[in-house]
Amino acid sequence: MSLNLTDITLTYPDGDTRLTALDQVGLEVPQGSLTAVVGPSGSGKSSLLAVAATLVTPDTGTVTIDGRSTTGLTRGELTDLRRHKIGIVFQQPNLLPSLTAAEQLQVMAQIGGRKPRTARNRAMELLDAVGLTDKADRRPHQLSGGQRQRVNIARALMNDPTVLLVDEPTSALDHERGAAVVDLITRLTHQQATATVLVTHDRAHLAAVDQIAEVHDGRLRLPAVPRGLAPPARTGSVPAAMVQPLATPG
Repeated sequence: MSLNLTDITLTYPDGDTRLTALDQVGLEVPQGSLTAVVGPSGSGKSSLLAVAATLVTPDTGTVTIDGRSTTGLTRGELTDLRRHKIGIVFQQPNLLPSLTAAEQLQVMAQIGGRKPRTARNRAMELLDAVGLTDKADRRPHQLSGGQRQRVNIARALMNDPTVLLVDEPTSALDHERGAAVVDLITRLTHQQATATVLVTHDRAHLAAVDQIAEVHDGRLRLPAVPRGLAPPARTGSVPAAMVQPLATPG
């Protein structure tokens, strides 16, 4: 398993007591599969994603990424783990206004230790995979909302992460563009062989995901019969020909 959450309990201070955000949550996400986490606002979805990203330390339980437990790791070790093993797609793209689409990706790769030429090649490969080769030299204000989100997804994949965590990627998009983004995440998950968790409140685009987990009041419920696919072997970079660009606009 590329991502394994075991007996995760997370609480926050709430006056004189503590509020339980996650209550003994367990979740396994196989390599090359996409798990959608759904539930109402305030149910614990964002807390689960934050724990999986090692941004928040749970009260109890274990997070295991690519066979390595994060328990006891120093702040520096966790930072290094996130840099090389975890890709995060935030709800808002938060692209740097002065950088082109390609440069947004290259910065991430250089932080991860790639040489500039290698970073440029990888950036162009991923922009091709998300259908934005012709927008490589455009800055954020020259891109549509859907295009900015696709740059956001490509940026999260720059350092070949084992785990991909996606937070409400369709919240600012219309139905058509939202469906296209979820389709893109699904296809890239299978091609990149990442263990992907997609947090969303919208069930409309989830027909193709491998597993749906429901969160209510901090407790997670999985279906009795998983919908998952057998995990493919991890192949690293995505050859451009293997992932077709999106046909939808934006």
